[in-house]
Amino acid sequence: MSTKEQLKQETKKWLSRIEKKMPKVRETAKNKNYVQNIKAYISDCKHFMKQEKYILSFEAVVWAWAWLQILRELKLIKE
Repeated sequence: MSTKEQLKQETKKWLSRIEKKMPKVRETAKNKNYVQNIKAYISDCKHFMKQEKYILSFEAVVWAWAWLQILRELKLIKE
């Protein structure tokens, strides 16, 4: 399998996982901007996937996960 194909598959895997988690994330006044950032990174990921820009797509999904983890650790989100 090529590196491109591996990157594409990893991106799809992590995108699928975060899309399953996001409906459970409750937006509050304190976390609203951060949750919107996560959603924007997910949207960017999909956009770059369509353009076959797999490095940018993977980077976007990694940032989405990073923000989700940060909000969890700061206890700014509940799932």
